[in-house]
Amino acid sequence: MSKAQDPFYIVKEEIQESIDKLQSSFHQWERIRPDNEQRVRLTKELFTNCESIEWQVDELDKAISVAARDPSLYGIDEVELENRRIWTSSARTQVGNLKKAVVAGKENGNSASAMHRELMRLPDRSNMYTVEDDDEFISSESDRQMLLIRQQDEELDELSASVERIGGVGLTIHEELLAQENIIDDLGNEMDSTTNRLDFVQKKVAMVMKKASATGQCMMISFLLGLFIILFILVFFT
Repeated sequence: MSKAQDPFYIVKEEIQESIDKLQSSFHQWERIRPDNEQRVRLTKELFTNCESIEWQVDELDKAISVAARDPSLYGIDEVELENRRIWTSSARTQVGNLKKAVVAGKENGNSASAMHRELMRLPDRSNMYTVEDDDEFISSESDRQMLLIRQQDEELDELSASVERIGGVGLTIHEELLAQENIIDDLGNEMDSTTNRLDFVQKKVAMVMKKASATGQCMMISFLLGLFIILFILVFFT
């Protein structure tokens, strides 16, 4: 399968585009003063987009884990699997670092240099969001859960359709076996009937041969021989 057709690379490209847009928004966010309302709104968007991208990367990791169970089935090898794991790890690190920078800038309210000094610190998430941020986060999580539920419903529908198809094939095979069994039964009955008739004829012939004397047999043979000669002359000389 080519990279253009591989679902991994299709999703990877979409995630990379989202990361690029996220970084562009982050650079715009850095240039805005901390007390600006636009910065507050952009901060919410950055957190929401980070959560969305992290969820997509997690789902891509799950797909890689599934492919790792039987790589040959998906036409990939261990090297390709490792490259995919490296990329998802790198993507997760990029998003995580950006989120930390936003958190650090929100807590400090200083310039971009102060944000980068706080980049490696783990922020206290209990003080990170306002009530509006919590509502936004809950909404994002709700959307994520609804998406998972829809995906599960679609998978269950596909599984149900597969079970129905398998059941139909099984029913067809069962009917075919019954038909074959009936044919075999009829053939067995015919063979039994033919065997009985053959036994009856053999018994009759044995009785006739037993009753006939040696002289009678000779006369019968002579008669049949004479009849054969007459028929031979009629066929070839007339």
